[in-house]
Amino acid sequence: MTLKISTPILDRKIRIALVGCGRIAYKHFEVIEKFKDQLELAAICDNQPSRLEPAAQKAGVPGYLHLEEMLDQHKPDLVVLATPSGLHARQAIQVARHRIHVMTEKPMATRWQDGLDMVKACDDAGVHLFVVKQNRRNATLQLLKKALVDKRFGRIYMVTSNVFWQRPQSYYDTDAWRGTWEFDGGALMNQASHYVDLFDWMIGPLESVHAYTATLERDIEVEDTAVISMRWRNGALGTMSVTMLTYPNNLEGSFTVLGEKGTVRIGGVAVNQIQHWEFAEKRPEDANIQQASYETTSVYGFGHPYYYGNVIDVLRGKCAPETDGREGLRSLELLIAAYRSARDGKRVPLPLEY
Repeated sequence: MTLKISTPILDRKIRIALVGCGRIAYKHFEVIEKFKDQLELAAICDNQPSRLEPAAQKAGVPGYLHLEEMLDQHKPDLVVLATPSGLHARQAIQVARHRIHVMTEKPMATRWQDGLDMVKACDDAGVHLFVVKQNRRNATLQLLKKALVDKRFGRIYMVTSNVFWQRPQSYYDTDAWRGTWEFDGGALMNQASHYVDLFDWMIGPLESVHAYTATLERDIEVEDTAVISMRWRNGALGTMSVTMLTYPNNLEGSFTVLGEKGTVRIGGVAVNQIQHWEFAEKRPEDANIQQASYETTSVYGFGHPYYYGNVIDVLRGKCAPETDGREGLRSLELLIAAYRSARDGKRVPLPLEY
């Protein structure tokens, strides 16, 4: 689909405004500073003064309590939404009406129709909608993606992902919106969102899903534990197991592919270690595959700079977005299908109705 997008920014820095000054915002501050020859942080916004004031002081830019006021005063080229997920749709549509490009953290929305509305609003305004999928840029996952593109596995038989992390009650108690259906979503939608994204991106379109969710321990509206069974259109089967109740700390974030001619397991706490890499057809580069593994204490990964690099190139008119709104819809579709399955107690076919 070809869309008429506003003129590329060629002769100056790209002006960015950021909305939401919680934990992930500081990752964006770091990356914007890294690209300071290309990017300029113009303003930030948060409706809580206790978060806005220290963030504005650290960033050295004006802070606003209201998004509309910030947009009127600064007219940035790109607005980054690092706000609670349930606010993304309304804010993205508001920004698009000002004909400003939008970048949203994961998940792009908590409701299927909201995601569709975001894409349409940005299409109608002729602006880009970027959805952050920074884990796709992890060195470990890039190697797995290449092996799949090169068809080294032959026929794919089974795919599985485990996200065994720990989020204590104190984590949910830090903000009233955490652990709510309206603004957050549960272990699947929030913490495991980037792992959900891997199923379609790596393997291809899904045929159906069947899920169970449970709130076993935390005092929250949403699930702290979930399992999904999946069937792909190519016949492969898969599972996902997620919990935020792992004792005592984060244990595993893994993705495993079993195929006719190959087996790969990427594990560690956040798909940061290649733990098994074996194919019937050997290649010289396989000898150095372990060099892609890395140590991490952060489940965010290290892909934000790579993601921003693509966004900069897109806004300069050099290339197409790697993960735009339509890419965001693919993982949102699986999330919504899983929640519908758990709610209704039945298998949900894909695609969902558009």
